[in-house]
Amino acid sequence: MAKKHGGWTIKGTELKYANEFIEVAEDQVIQPDGEPGTYATVRMKRGVSVLPLDREGSVYLARQFRYAVGRESIEAASGGVDEDETPLEAGRREAQEELGIEADEWIDLGAIDTDTSIVNCPTHQFLARGLKFREPAREGTEEMSVVRLRFEEAVAMVLDGRITHAASCVLILKAQQYRNREA
Repeated sequence: MAKKHGGWTIKGTELKYANEFIEVAEDQVIQPDGEPGTYATVRMKRGVSVLPLDREGSVYLARQFRYAVGRESIEAASGGVDEDETPLEAGRREAQEELGIEADEWIDLGAIDTDTSIVNCPTHQFLARGLKFREPAREGTEEMSVVRLRFEEAVAMVLDGRITHAASCVLILKAQQYRNREA
């Protein structure tokens, strides 16, 4: 049965690939101009990114090799939100696993969509303060180190392209605006 989807009509959907992290589907559609076509989409687990900020004005990021892009990336603690978790619970888990950080204060900076053209993967964003440091509890696929930077340096790294992870870029800039409003 056909289903309206904005100006589109979806006539049918075929799941092309799926694993525990990702689904790739192809829809048979009627485009907004009335022409038939296909539209591929990627659905991923909800995500979360956390930017820990200490009292001295430093942030803690993870430096890790990212398989998909074939290079190291500096980014906020980030990961998937499990089915039985809230975004805040996932944020707490990711900060502890990747950075060894727990926090007393969690500021919800909203959610973003990293690529609205073909990817459905909302990513929730948090600024964490009141930090406590523990040993990280990394997963077997996570080979990373903790990077401590002055907040201003992290902003500069976003602006000059040294930090390219989309969710981290947005989170750092949102946190900058949040801090500016607090001042």
